[in-house]
Amino acid sequence: MARQPGLVKRLWWSWKMLPLPWRRRTLAGFDLEGNTYWEWKIAKHARRTRRIVEYPGGAYNSDVHVPPQWAQWLRQTRAEAPTMEEQQAEAMRQERIKLLAAQADARWAAKPSAVDAPDKQQPVQMLESRDPSTGIRQMNADQETRDKAEPPKAVTEEAIREEAPQTDAAPTLKTRMPMQTEPKDSPWKKAAAKGNPGDEWQPSSWSPAPARK
Repeated sequence: MARQPGLVKRLWWSWKMLPLPWRRRTLAGFDLEGNTYWEWKIAKHARRTRRIVEYPGGAYNSDVHVPPQWAQWLRQTRAEAPTMEEQQAEAMRQERIKLLAAQADARWAAKPSAVDAPDKQQPVQMLESRDPSTGIRQMNADQETRDKAEPPKAVTEEAIREEAPQTDAAPTLKTRMPMQTEPKDSPWKKAAAKGNPGDEWQPSSWSPAPARK
């Protein structure tokens, strides 16, 4: 918040705010930033007045801030100019909102995150070879969680040795069924010996018929 104008300047502005008949424009008010707002009539019997804002000397346009109440007044959406008490109450409300937002951010940052940090994650045990001291294979963390419902069976070296000959043994051959032989007087053999009826047929030369007169 900018420094409020001094007593002398405020008295001078109060004199400018008096609607004297010889004045062409009248001071409507000022804000907490030091901006002054003026209005005057464009024509003698015009209903709407022209309203402008004047910034303090030496201020850049990018550094100027117009409060929302005065912005409504400049756009003719507000008839009466905002009072100093209204502007101070709005400034206090904005400061309270910023304070509550900072407190809410601090409370949110104090809560533990739903996602574990890299240093707080559960270590995942990688797959390793069988432990020579116990003869039992080590399982990773995922396998342990799956085996909570059903306890895993320990696989020992002796059980592997007993199962190895069964898997390496040669498979037994199945005996084939003897093929049925056809009888000697089979009709299929007789038909194959005679051959097909059209095997000896040969095409003849073409002889056209005599033309009719």
